[in-house]
Amino acid sequence: MLQLNVKDESSRLRAVVLGTAKSNGPTPKIEEAYDPKSLEHIIAGTYPIEADMVLEMDAFEAVFKKYGVTVYRPEIIENYNQIFTRDIGFVIEDVFVKSNILPDRERELDAIQYVIDQMNPTKVVRPPEEVHIEGGDVMLWGNYIFVGTYKGSDYKDYITARTNWQGVEYLRKLFPNKIVKEFDLVKSKIEARDNALHLDCCFQPVGETKGIIYKRGFREEADYMFLVQLFGKENLFHIEREEMYHMYSNVFSIAPDVVVSERKFTRLNNWLRENGFTVEEIPYAEIAKQEGLLRCSTLPLIRE
Repeated sequence: MLQLNVKDESSRLRAVVLGTAKSNGPTPKIEEAYDPKSLEHIIAGTYPIEADMVLEMDAFEAVFKKYGVTVYRPEIIENYNQIFTRDIGFVIEDVFVKSNILPDRERELDAIQYVIDQMNPTKVVRPPEEVHIEGGDVMLWGNYIFVGTYKGSDYKDYITARTNWQGVEYLRKLFPNKIVKEFDLVKSKIEARDNALHLDCCFQPVGETKGIIYKRGFREEADYMFLVQLFGKENLFHIEREEMYHMYSNVFSIAPDVVVSERKFTRLNNWLRENGFTVEEIPYAEIAKQEGLLRCSTLPLIRE
């Protein structure tokens, strides 16, 4: 039995589901794109190829093995994208929440059923159909559950809007002892530089007191100011529009002082080292072309 335990973003990781790029399938058609960054690369003919993405994910797995983390991988679905496991479920404390994901991605949950079967079935929940919520929008910090959402009246028109107000309320009811704080995110169907697909595309805590943030990823300045006041401006690494596009805020913490980051994120990686972090640099720029990076490809199960 897996003893699920995730209470924050940076405690020592012991078990994780890492996605897979094997048998990733052909380049999607323009009308099949889920996000503007993928669309951009499909049109430009620069969409990533499977061999390059497999190498990047192998490098990520090697870092996990270096730190003694148990790594689960999805069962292979032929010709299907299974990289971004963060979308399909998430753990809060000892509860596994299955996401109500885009309908044609339901098979991704089936591919990790062998992992779910190792969990206490009373601790596995599935929200009602009207609740939309994905793991990239959910972050744990202290007594808070941070949730990215989109409050526009045109929510249903945005394939890039993944968590609705019902998702926020569902978490409030499921975890009444937590403070659930939602953040209204900027969305775009056509410009990746102006699209915070999930909360982890514009913000993420690192370590115990630090964070990475993109101010213009929030529709309301009050949401940005809330985080500035909570963390302290001196503890936040502010990224620029182009850095947000390259997914600077989507790194992944293995421990309070160990962060896995893309090797080209020079400015961020230097700041992390200056603040006492060990930075494990790996190549991940090809996967980034699908508007997801390191945090997006992981589903943490157990942290100390």
